[in-house]
Amino acid sequence: MRGGSPVATGPEQVFKEDLLEVAARVRKGLNAEILESAEELPREDEAAAQIGRAAREERATVLEAGVRGLEKLAAGRTDEVDADEYFGVEAIVLLEGRPAILVQGQDFASQPGDWALLDGQRPGIRNSIERVGRVEVSGHAELDWLGTGFLVSPFAVMTNRHVAAEFSRADGEGGFTFRQGMGARLDTAEELGAPATDGSLEFEVTEVIGIHQDVDMALLRVSPTAAGGGPLPAPLPVAADAPPDLPGRPVYVVGYPAADGRRNEPEAMRRIFMDIYNVKRLQPGTVTALVPEGSGFTMTHDCSTLGGNSGSPVFDLADHRVLGLHFGGRFRSGNYAVPLFHLTDDPLLRRAEVNWV
Repeated sequence: MRGGSPVATGPEQVFKEDLLEVAARVRKGLNAEILESAEELPREDEAAAQIGRAAREERATVLEAGVRGLEKLAAGRTDEVDADEYFGVEAIVLLEGRPAILVQGQDFASQPGDWALLDGQRPGIRNSIERVGRVEVSGHAELDWLGTGFLVSPFAVMTNRHVAAEFSRADGEGGFTFRQGMGARLDTAEELGAPATDGSLEFEVTEVIGIHQDVDMALLRVSPTAAGGGPLPAPLPVAADAPPDLPGRPVYVVGYPAADGRRNEPEAMRRIFMDIYNVKRLQPGTVTALVPEGSGFTMTHDCSTLGGNSGSPVFDLADHRVLGLHFGGRFRSGNYAVPLFHLTDDPLLRRAEVNWV
């Protein structure tokens, strides 16, 4: 596409259904939203509603242009698509083709179009969601949370090296310890609108098991908090082998995307995340490639991720095994993950007793 996209994927590749069908569905949704917004509101709610109405109107204008663009693309009239229509097509790709779905109550809303298939995988996805958390930190000069982590063994959480480096340091004896005055925990809640919990969904990081020398990975020992006392959930299944049809395979990421205007276009972020950050989301997409990188490989994917997704698991939608450890992305280029199935004999992962399946 001429305008580019944060997921670097055009509508013809994203949508399995005909582009005219996508356009019709989006237009139907817009019409329904307009009728709903026309309803009278109590006077005390009107001022607050004006802000939401303005945001909906702006989005509707963008999506209406995108519908026109999709119709032209479907008719082979690519040269007639103007800049506003390309902008709108990108918005539709991001909102429907590669959405970032809010998780609430460890569950998610049904999706239209191609991602309606998530409903059929709901039990497995919910099981995945429950074992992913936000890596929070105490004693940091600037931050109270750093990224995402997930349970990979009866006692260990996996995250990125660059996440763990914020609160840990080498101890001079070949191991790692906490920085002075700092601590960390994994909170598997932190959802939009969620009430304060009793601590049963939080787990203390008690030890840095190790930080990998070659890939962006760290393993952390966790235990129930003194306040919550809840047991650790069973670990996620981690893929011991790669699916034979990896490129193009449907996957999903679970994590906590954070606003990051340094690496992403702010307007594109608004289209996907609607200015709601730092809370748990489900982000479906596909594996795009497995590419050589130094002495190993990197797995690329096109899920809509942001900086707070550092340390997120990349799940196979078919069997919910963890295929990769997300570690970064590049605007209009793609997202990158460590392919875990290439590390089954790695000493650090053996020490952490990773749950290979």
